Amino acid sequence: MSPQDLAARIGGGLLSFPVTHFDADLKFDEAAYRDHLGWLSDYDVAGLFAAGGTGEFFSLTPAEVPGIVKAAVEEAAGKVPVLSGCGYGTAIAVEMAQNVEKAGANGLLLLPPYLVNSTQEGLAAHIEAVCKATSLGVIVYNRDNAIVTEDTLAGLAERNPNLIGYKDGVGDVELMMRIYAKLGDRLTYIGGLPTAETFAPAYLEMGVTTYSSAIFNFMPEWALAFYKSVRARDKAAILAGLTDFVLPYIAIRNRGTGYAVSIVKAGMNVIGRPAGPVRSPLTDLSAEEQAMLAALVEKAQASLRETA
Repeated sequence: MSPQDLAARIGGGLLSFPVTHFDADLKFDEAAYRDHLGWLSDYDVAGLFAAGGTGEFFSLTPAEVPGIVKAAVEEAAGKVPVLSGCGYGTAIAVEMAQNVEKAGANGLLLLPPYLVNSTQEGLAAHIEAVCKATSLGVIVYNRDNAIVTEDTLAGLAERNPNLIGYKDGVGDVELMMRIYAKLGDRLTYIGGLPTAETFAPAYLEMGVTTYSSAIFNFMPEWALAFYKSVRARDKAAILAGLTDFVLPYIAIRNRGTGYAVSIVKAGMNVIGRPAGPVRSPLTDLSAEEQAMLAALVEKAQASLRETA
């Protein structure tokens, strides 16, 4: 799959960011992960992002990532493109990009460098080094300490044909509009604010045709139905989905710091497909919070069954 083919594919549907499964000793549980990826691959999604933010990329060693990607690629079996998380300092990111390409990844999501802030020139050099180290399509994740401007992004896109996408994790509407106005259809735009469903209707009007759904991990039918409503601009269905599930879900997530991943793994427990605990420094939901989520998920699933 060429970078351009990948860009077209991921821009036309919902994106899934699978959790990474760990056993009781916090080691990668490959068998459970493969089962999960095989299950998700049977749904109509545009891409699977292995070892991404929801997959606890920040908790994985560089040596673990290619193995996780390889397992995802094999379970997807060509039905869905697999993109890998990539990041840390430039040298590590370059090596990781090359290793996941060997593991069979179709593309990369380039997360911010570790810890440090930088100039636009420094960020551009970092992104370009990764682009030139691989033939894979690269998506830049704009967030935290790695916020590139429209001029920086335009220069990178001009020099690197395999730079195919921009994922917004900032929520700066003015910056998003400046980027879209300058680059237009040159890039595929992805919504990346947690929880992405909250912002999807507004972002669609700015040319952001897809987003990363963590909820898809444990409620794939619901996530796909909501995405369909967003693309159809069905305001009544969108509002119902936000009011009945997304906003109460966010209220539970906001009860603890770092719960954006923890609540997804809790959702996996609710549906009987456990993914194990999160690695520190994250913490799992309390028993009370788990029960609150279970009731919310059951209500949403019952409503989905009635609609069907």
